[in-house]
Amino acid sequence: MKLYKSVQIKTILLYIVTAMIITFFYPSKAKFKYEYSVGRPWHYELLTAPFDFQVLKTPSQLQIEKDSATRTMVPYLAFDETVYSKQREKLFRNIGSSELKNEHDKYIDYALNEIYKRGVVSSEDYQSIQAAENGECFVMKGEDKIARKVPYEEIYTIVSAYEDIINNAPRGISKDVLKGANISEYIEPNLLLDQTTTEKVLRTRLAGISPVMGSVQVGERIVNKGDVVTDQIYQELESLKLEYESKLGTTKERVLIRIGQFVLTLIILLTLYFFLLSFRVQVIAQIKNTFFFLGVILWYALLTELSVSYGVIDIYIIPYAMVPILVRVFMDSRTAFLVHMVTVLIAALMAPFQMEFVLLQFVAGMVAIITLRNLSQRSDLIRCTFMVLIAMLLTYVSFSLFQDGNFKGISLYTILSLAINFIFLMFTYVLVYLFERLFGYVSNISLVELSDINSPLLRELSEVTPGTFQHSLQVSILASEAASKINADVRLVRAGALYHDIGKMKNPTYFTENQGEENPHDRLPYDESAKMIIRHVTDGIEMAERARLPKMVIDFIRTHHGLGRVKYFYTKFVNENPDVIVDESIFRYPGPNPFTKETGILMLADAVEASSRSLKDLTEQKIAEHIDKIVDTIVDEGLLKSCPLTFRDVEIIKKVFYEKLKTMYHSRISYPELKRKNAEAPSPDTDKVVDQGRSSDVAG
Repeated sequence: MKLYKSVQIKTILLYIVTAMIITFFYPSKAKFKYEYSVGRPWHYELLTAPFDFQVLKTPSQLQIEKDSATRTMVPYLAFDETVYSKQREKLFRNIGSSELKNEHDKYIDYALNEIYKRGVVSSEDYQSIQAAENGECFVMKGEDKIARKVPYEEIYTIVSAYEDIINNAPRGISKDVLKGANISEYIEPNLLLDQTTTEKVLRTRLAGISPVMGSVQVGERIVNKGDVVTDQIYQELESLKLEYESKLGTTKERVLIRIGQFVLTLIILLTLYFFLLSFRVQVIAQIKNTFFFLGVILWYALLTELSVSYGVIDIYIIPYAMVPILVRVFMDSRTAFLVHMVTVLIAALMAPFQMEFVLLQFVAGMVAIITLRNLSQRSDLIRCTFMVLIAMLLTYVSFSLFQDGNFKGISLYTILSLAINFIFLMFTYVLVYLFERLFGYVSNISLVELSDINSPLLRELSEVTPGTFQHSLQVSILASEAASKINADVRLVRAGALYHDIGKMKNPTYFTENQGEENPHDRLPYDESAKMIIRHVTDGIEMAERARLPKMVIDFIRTHHGLGRVKYFYTKFVNENPDVIVDESIFRYPGPNPFTKETGILMLADAVEASSRSLKDLTEQKIAEHIDKIVDTIVDEGLLKSCPLTFRDVEIIKKVFYEKLKTMYHSRISYPELKRKNAEAPSPDTDKVVDQGRSSDVAG
């Protein structure tokens, strides 16, 4: 009882710590209590503005305005007044050796002056000016950099300036002479793109874009029940949501929000705790199960947080249906369902469209549990995931039609997410192996595989100790039938029964079912014989561990004799040494006693089956008396005190053993001797029919 209380305290502390951790996954600000989307009807009552607020532009609207501001941005060019003077000096330095006449010199000087007044830009900068939507630029002159807007047609490039000088030459000026004067040497850009100023002005323009598209006054109607949420209404609701959450963002309110989140999460978790405490004590008694449940819940809470707050993954990609599958593989359906719903409810506190989310995950979990009702092979897991996918798709489409009345509300993106969800669910097959190793669980699938008599260890048992193998088969029949009648784990009992005596392979001839004419115990003192018999338990544990049998199966080897005595040799020793103080520990098995229904059933089945072989008068009354004697002795010795078997369970087990042993050991009838010499002997087929008919009468 003290141990149980300590486990209970540790479990409650783990639940509290888990609730605290999950609380930090929730957003710390107040949550808007309405859910909505464009194109869907408003399901709530009339909503009016609780306070004045501004309607914000959508991100796409803001981006359009920013793109427009960038496209229409007029580039800024800096006017370099030194370029013309440098080129003019260069021109006059070259005139002395030039053949140009005086009129040509004056024209070139005049033309260059006019061109540089308007400005010359490089080809690259000219393309930037042309790319501007309005085809203009600002030219900044002087120390004050006073900007003047200039159409790009008024600005020259080096090529257009050269062509303008040649083509606009007055009469009397030879174009051929001008072309030979290398005028292009005197043309350089004097307008340089000022990237710094341009970007500074652009940043100012972008910062000046208002995020507000309008305003709503207090008491003004926003949306009424039944109205379809349009883009405008949606943006008003989004703006109200932001304002509402920001108004409730003070330190005091944040603390209250955290307290509410913690208490609500703890309440949800405690529903699982009290369910297990009330109806699944054997589950909650093992602390590893608590770590398993809370670890799974924490993991899915984290995934939900990453999805909702950071957009790392769509929430419908997260395979929540994996939770009931994993729990159901190792435990019962009700526990699987409750763990699943606790996981989903905690996730729903963070998820958008909570009603749709909970409904979808509820259906997926139920379908997973139902399809795994008779889990016995690994292909059942694959079939289960297909059924979950179909159920989720049908539920999503049906819910969309229910809300919208048309197919427009069905999102192909959500359907794709559910398909990816299905792919993740397929990995449950791998996780079953992982959790079996990590937590020491045994799935029904593994138990079925272990119960295959062609498995290496059982095949060796049948070859080395055929008598023990037959005994184990008989015990498995008795124990599994009894387990089915009292709602114990049939597959676990069957596997445990088949392996419980594998230790006898070490010294097979020391056990009567494997002996020939010689009995090796005849050469040993009683205490040594007892040690040889007891060794089959420790030998069996060693062999099972080497074969990597699950701990739950090894427990059957460890407990099938409990702390009982090797009665035959103990009685012999006491009878022959009445004056000697007996050290009972020599004749006792190392234990422990059975501590589950399943191990308790095996102890009874093993004792009844083994001792029934010595019965000589196999009448129904003798069988019943024998079963009562063996079972009552085990109960009286206290070997089942740690086992949750009730007196009612024990009585049911007795009845099952009686029916099974009566069938196993029913005697075949003997035929009367034929006295008339001329009568024909019955044919073998007739014998078979008569024998079967009489045998069934006796058995019934």
